[in-house]
Amino acid sequence: MGDPFDTEEIHKSIKEALIKNDRNLAVAKINEYFDRQKNIPLDIAITGESGAGKSTFVNAFRGIDNRDERAAPTGATETTMEITPYPHPKYPNVKFWDLPGIGTTKFPADQYIKYVGFERFDFFIIVSCDRFRENDVRLAKEIQRMEKKFYFVRSKIDNNVRDEERTQRDFNLERTLKKIRDNSIQSLQYHGFKSPQVFLVSSFDLTLYDFPLLEQTLERELPEHKRDAFLSAMPNISQEVIAKKKKSFKKRINFLASLSGVVASLLIPGLSMGVEVGMLVGEVKHYANQFGLDVDSLLSLASCTNIPFQELKDVTSSPLSATEITTELVMKEFSQCPRLLSLKVAEEGIRFIPGFGIPTAMTLSFITTQKALNIFLDALSDDAYKVFRRALGHKLK
Repeated sequence: MGDPFDTEEIHKSIKEALIKNDRNLAVAKINEYFDRQKNIPLDIAITGESGAGKSTFVNAFRGIDNRDERAAPTGATETTMEITPYPHPKYPNVKFWDLPGIGTTKFPADQYIKYVGFERFDFFIIVSCDRFRENDVRLAKEIQRMEKKFYFVRSKIDNNVRDEERTQRDFNLERTLKKIRDNSIQSLQYHGFKSPQVFLVSSFDLTLYDFPLLEQTLERELPEHKRDAFLSAMPNISQEVIAKKKKSFKKRINFLASLSGVVASLLIPGLSMGVEVGMLVGEVKHYANQFGLDVDSLLSLASCTNIPFQELKDVTSSPLSATEITTELVMKEFSQCPRLLSLKVAEEGIRFIPGFGIPTAMTLSFITTQKALNIFLDALSDDAYKVFRRALGHKLK
């Protein structure tokens, strides 16, 4: 699959809609184009023995509290009795499949692989809360035989760390983590895995231990066209994740700016502004959702961190954060920048001058949209960093 933004098809369909003076259709075509990316499926299998903490891991990855009605059920007994997909709450194309514990009475190991239908999944995360056992090894070898990617995760590391801290007189966190990791790696090497990588994770705090490294590894090893889908589903567990999301959005800006140029080439008064506003509003909503700055995301973060919603809202600076994104709000922010307004006025005035009017208007429209989106993106990404630092600071107290 090539670069999804390198195409003339969308320009052509939008231009056709605008020639018919159908602004709504033009905006719909733009949204349809971006929906192609949002609908790229990503199926992540979470598997392992009963009681390993798979469901809690699924919930954490989706940014959902175990008490949420959308959460995968958790408990001391085997709670996953069927192959159950849990869509990401914002990006339903990304599904986390909570698989029944391998080796349980209902799903013996020799039937497990056929039962779950391994071919449907993009990659597998094999979870264990203490050590990787025979069933985990057998499962990994079958996945390997099918030439699928798999990753070993040691869950409940926070419990291991607390146990060590209580019993060791000279407790050292790094030494403890190294011992757990080395023991897991040696066990897997004994079973024939040459260079196994084991990620130590606490599902109750993804910023700790190896989860950021797991995120980097998964992103790096996914096919290129799946990476944006994965990045969309990632909670903001680090400043690096926020930076990656911002970089991904930057790729969209020139594309949208070029669309503004196409619209500006048509001699229809007010058309360029009308379509441009639709694009700006849609894109700003996308930024706010992805950065976790929409009201629902901040309420969820407030619940998880026990930081009041208002306190999280107070650290933000942009009026586009922690609120409903409306056309009126975006246009108000647009109008706060005199340079953007002057460019837009110049574009509308110069378009009808014979000869150089249309090319100049196209250039001005490109520049206006590009600058506006960069201003909005910078403001919202700055707020995302502030919210992350506030949430992280709370955890470090």
